[in-house]
Amino acid sequence: MIPSRAGLALLISAALLAPPAFAANARRTTTSHTSTSHKLSHGRHRTHRARGQQAIDPDRVTQIQQALIREHYLSGEANGNWDSTTIAAMQKYQADHGWQTKLMPDSRALKNLGLGPDYSTALNANGSSFSAPPATGPPSPQTAGFVAASGVHQ
Repeated sequence: MIPSRAGLALLISAALLAPPAFAANARRTTTSHTSTSHKLSHGRHRTHRARGQQAIDPDRVTQIQQALIREHYLSGEANGNWDSTTIAAMQKYQADHGWQTKLMPDSRALKNLGLGPDYSTALNANGSSFSAPPATGPPSPQTAGFVAASGVHQ
């Protein structure tokens, strides 16, 4: 039984002493791996793809130009090109209304020009009514009790 205890003690002491001996080696591996991964991630930034809308569809540009012509911010005919004249007209229109003047049109400006979303083909657009529902006969006794308890008088 003594030899097995001695073996067990030797095994435990070896296990306790081994991690500090391997720790220095593990740190070097981690450091070299970090610098390698840093180089790889740095290379990825060079090939970063631009996100978001990069250009305006020519049909949409034509619509914007027609609206700007109608509002007397642009002269000539709509050509579908997002050129410097169209950009300047859009920026002036947005500035006159107190909105941002970035290169892309502001959503408020588009809505104000009548170019906002079209809900005419929505499922509930035809025949929908947003008025109050029609009144039906006298309230039931239960409803009358709730109205009386609420303190609201009609």
